[in-house]
Amino acid sequence: MSHTLTTLFLLCVGACAGYIAQFLHLPLPWMLGSLIACALIAIARPISLPKDYGFPHKFRLVFIAIVGLMIGSQVTLDTIFTAADLWPSLIGILVFVVLAHGYNYWAFTRIGHYDAPTAFYSGAPGGLMESIAFGEAHGCDIKILTIQQFLRLIVVIILVPTLMSFWIGHPVGSASGQTFQHSGEPFGPFDAVIAAGVGAFGLWFGSKLSLPAKQLMGPLIAAAFLSVIGLVTIDLPDWALASAQVVIGASLGSRFAGLTRSTLQKAIGLSLISVFGMITIGAALSVFLYHTTGLELDMLLISFAPGGVTEMSLIALSVNANSALVSLHHLVRISATVVGLSYFGKRLKTNQ
Repeated sequence: MSHTLTTLFLLCVGACAGYIAQFLHLPLPWMLGSLIACALIAIARPISLPKDYGFPHKFRLVFIAIVGLMIGSQVTLDTIFTAADLWPSLIGILVFVVLAHGYNYWAFTRIGHYDAPTAFYSGAPGGLMESIAFGEAHGCDIKILTIQQFLRLIVVIILVPTLMSFWIGHPVGSASGQTFQHSGEPFGPFDAVIAAGVGAFGLWFGSKLSLPAKQLMGPLIAAAFLSVIGLVTIDLPDWALASAQVVIGASLGSRFAGLTRSTLQKAIGLSLISVFGMITIGAALSVFLYHTTGLELDMLLISFAPGGVTEMSLIALSVNANSALVSLHHLVRISATVVGLSYFGKRLKTNQ
């Protein structure tokens, strides 16, 4: 019962912080406001959270599925045809994975003085859960590995929409007054039943096929299929996306519980060095591909940002970039990273 009350407490704090962030016209306000407020509580008032507290995974899945439905509903035949022309940027993603992982390994060993396995798995530019699983099997410092991987997501989530806001010239997301609903018609009970059914089927479908980021990709594919054939158009209201952002932000912020100040300070410093380096590499590749292929620069910049598929897709939705194509790039990044972890991790263990 205490865990349920803690979750409700974090969601209330996250929602209030999201509202304040929107009022202040911060980028991606509902997610960033929720994340920052819940992280501050976890750090400054750790007694507010039970010692063994973990944000409920199944509850979070529902809201990740909502993001998947919103992305999938935007897929059209033109999107599918455009995806066939993306091979240069998908190759660029593979180059990014190699360069970013190599840079992170250097930073974590030379600057952070982590041991080789901890540095290798902490520096993975994707595959958070896979990195932690592989790292635990290979004797890493699991607490350091976990916080570095979560900080990668969190720093990217904070930096990318902020930098995009400066570049575009106004806040991205709901703070800019942008709406995500297509028709503007009221969202009724029948629409909710259809959305819930498609989302539930997508979660089951994604799990059965063991898709990468299955909680997002299953509902995304289900909604995209129905949208392309014209059978159903899922048109979720803006409050659904805001709610998803609050839940995702609160779940990430709660991860800061139980860390000492010195460990956290070192991890944050290394994460800033890591993320700035990766964003620089991604931006350079994006500009190159923009000039050589003519692909949209905003789509490329978000596609090469080393954040989570769900969070980067939310940013893509916020700036009206093609979120389906952004998701495709991030799936390739995560898949390539996991393959690299499996192959090179074995060699790393052999050479020790």
